[in-house]
Amino acid sequence: MDGGQSEMRRSTEHKAQTFNGYFFLIGLPIFWFLSYLLIANALPGLDGGKAGKVTFAFVLVSTVILNVIFVTGFFMVQPNETRVITLFGKYSGTERTDGLRWIWPWMGKTKVSVRAHNIHSERVKINDLRGNPVDIACNVVWRVRDTAQAVFDVDDYREFVNIQIEAGLRTVGARHPYDDMSEDDQTTLRGSADVINSELQAELNDRLAVAGIVVDEAGLTHLAYAQEIAGAMLRRQQADAIIAARTKIVLGAVSMVEDALDKLSKGGTVELDDERRAAMVSNLMVVLCGDREAQPVVNAGTLYQ
Repeated sequence: MDGGQSEMRRSTEHKAQTFNGYFFLIGLPIFWFLSYLLIANALPGLDGGKAGKVTFAFVLVSTVILNVIFVTGFFMVQPNETRVITLFGKYSGTERTDGLRWIWPWMGKTKVSVRAHNIHSERVKINDLRGNPVDIACNVVWRVRDTAQAVFDVDDYREFVNIQIEAGLRTVGARHPYDDMSEDDQTTLRGSADVINSELQAELNDRLAVAGIVVDEAGLTHLAYAQEIAGAMLRRQQADAIIAARTKIVLGAVSMVEDALDKLSKGGTVELDDERRAAMVSNLMVVLCGDREAQPVVNAGTLYQ
């Protein structure tokens, strides 16, 4: 003990000492026959006085007790299911062999499933790396790896899983921004699903190791800005989309104008001085970058009239 505190002793799963139930099932009729013979042999003692009655009562009670012990010792283990065996509060092992088994009836048998469990978490509101409120939910596939830790090291391992899933989701969600708003945002909740899912699985495995539980798969199933900022963030995304589209249009228009002027000059189609070249560039950029269709105008004069 250090500083008045002691660390929790970790449990470790090991195999329980149980017996093949089918062997005992075959021997059950034989035991019943022997019990019948014992009672039949003790029946004449009822007429032999007090000693004979005591002997008959002892044989009868002993036979009944042995039969109860024999019959109540059977238990069944389904595939991908276990029984955690305890003796007066002490862990005696875990039986993973499926089928009919037999053990002394005064030993406790706690059923623990080692099948895969699927949990879809509730939507929780968290703050991302920038402090923006985000609604998020996930799906987790988990199973019990160490039955001794699941039963003895936590109070309720199913409830423990539910709580740790929410805690792990909040931790991972707070590490990254929802969306990329700068060049430094290499990992985002919306755009880096594989990275986020891997981080969530690793975080949950680290948290659930104390309960002997392993997470096989974890991934986000819902991700959205919280209702109070959803409208503002939607307008921002629309503005980003418009800016990106305009940038692409301008770059394309510049490339087309340069190509047109280059071909006109090389082909000798028209001789353009600097002023006429500037006017043509202006007209082409207006036509190519405008939101509306250009209206043709016939110029009957010169460039200067």
